[in-house]
Amino acid sequence: MPEPPLSLEALRVQVADGTIDTVVVAITDMQGRLQGKRVDARFFVDEVAEHGTDGCNYLMAVDVDMNTVEGYAISSWDQGYGDLVMTPDFDTLRLTPWQPGTALVLADVGWTDGTSMLESPRQILRRQIERLAEHGWTAYVGTELEFIVFNDTYERAWERGYRGLTPANQYNVDYSILGTSRIEPLLRDIRLGMRGAGLTVESAKGECNPGQHEIAFKYADALTTCDNHVIYKTGAKEIAAQRGAALTFMAKFNEREGNSCHIHLSLRTEDGTPVFAGDGPHGTSPVFDQFVAGQLAGLRELAYFLAPNVNSYKRYQPGSFAPTAVRWGLDNRTCAVRVVGHGAGLRFENRVPGGDVNPYLAVAALIASGLHGVENELEPVPAFSGNAYNGEAERVPTTLREAAELWSASRLARSAFGDAVVDHYANAARVELEAFDAAVTDWERYRNFERT
Repeated sequence: MPEPPLSLEALRVQVADGTIDTVVVAITDMQGRLQGKRVDARFFVDEVAEHGTDGCNYLMAVDVDMNTVEGYAISSWDQGYGDLVMTPDFDTLRLTPWQPGTALVLADVGWTDGTSMLESPRQILRRQIERLAEHGWTAYVGTELEFIVFNDTYERAWERGYRGLTPANQYNVDYSILGTSRIEPLLRDIRLGMRGAGLTVESAKGECNPGQHEIAFKYADALTTCDNHVIYKTGAKEIAAQRGAALTFMAKFNEREGNSCHIHLSLRTEDGTPVFAGDGPHGTSPVFDQFVAGQLAGLRELAYFLAPNVNSYKRYQPGSFAPTAVRWGLDNRTCAVRVVGHGAGLRFENRVPGGDVNPYLAVAALIASGLHGVENELEPVPAFSGNAYNGEAERVPTTLREAAELWSASRLARSAFGDAVVDHYANAARVELEAFDAAVTDWERYRNFERT
C-alpha cells in the first residue's frame, strides 16, 4: 500500500497551527457520489478521528434525487431511518487544494453495533479483494474517465433544463493540442488540484464529442484507484464550478460519442510477480485465460454493476467505440474486453462502463467474474479479430430493464456478493425504472404536443 497523502500526525500539526480548519468525512453512496459532513478540524482530531461520526442510514437507500423509496431491507420508514457509522480510513486522508484549509478522508460504512454494512460499495469491493487475497493475488486497476465541459454554470444549466448549453470546444478535438489549449486553464487547475490531493496524474487529452476531454491517472491497487476515482470526480466538478463552468460524466449526454470509463485490471502475487504473463500463444498464463473467460461469462449477468442507469445503455451503439458484443480481442477497441500490454504490463481493459459508473461496484464485478472463471476452470475463448460490431455474438444488455432482470436472476452474482447485496441493488434498479417509466420526456412533448 502507498503511504497516505497526509498522515494523521501531520494533520494534527496543521490543525494546531491553523493551516487546516475543516475536514470532510465522506462515504461513497450507491450512485458513486461522495456523501458526508464537513467537520471542524479541531473537533475531528479530538473526537471523530478515534470514534468516527454518524449519518442517516437512508444514504444507502435513496435514489439519485435523495427520495426515500420503498423496498430496502436495511432502511425504511418502518425501521425509523436510524444511523449508520462512518469510520475514517486514514489511508485516504489528504488535502484538497481547491478547497482552502480543507482536508478530506473517506470512511467505511458500518452499523452502530460495530458490524460492517454489506451493501456499501466500498465494503462490496473489499470483500472481492479479500477473495483475491485467498488466492495470494492483488488486483491493480486504472480507470479512464471522460467528461464534457460546458461554458455554463451548473446553476444556469439547471435553469435551462440542461438544453442549449455551450460546449467548451465546438468540434472534435481528439488528441488536438490546440483544442485542449482552449480550456487548458481549467484542465491545469484540475490536474494540479489532483496532484496536490495525492493522485499521480499522467496526462490530459481531447476527445471526440465537442467539449469532451479525459485526464488519466496512474494505476494503483484496486481500492486506492476507486478511492481516487470518486475524489477526482467530485473535485473536478468543484473546480469547474469555481471557474464558472460545468462538466458532466453522464454516459450519454447527446447523440454523439458518450463518456466512457474504461477499466484496466491486472493481478500480481504478494511479492509483485505478474500473474497474467505466461508462455501462452499471446504471452498469457492459464490464470489469465480463465480470468478473461470469466469476464465474458459474467458480463451480461453483472452488467448492472458496470452500467447502473437508464442513460448508461444509450452508449452501446455500433461504430461508437462503446462495445455491443461480448467478445475479447488483442488491442481491439471494438470488443467489450480489450487486452493490451505484455509481460509485467499485460492487462485487460473492460470497455463497457461509462463515466456514470460506481467504480467500487464495477471493479468488484470484474474481480468476481474473473474468480468465477478461475475457480470453475473455464475454457479460454479465442481472441476475436476484426470488427466486433458485426457478426453473431452475445450482446451487451441494451436496456437497464434487461440488465436488472439478468442481475436479479444471476447465480454468479448471488454466489459472489450474497443475496442481501443482490436484492438491495435489484431494488435500486426497480426504483430507477419506475421513475423512468413515469416520467414525461422532452422527446414525448416534441412529438406529441401538436401533432397528435
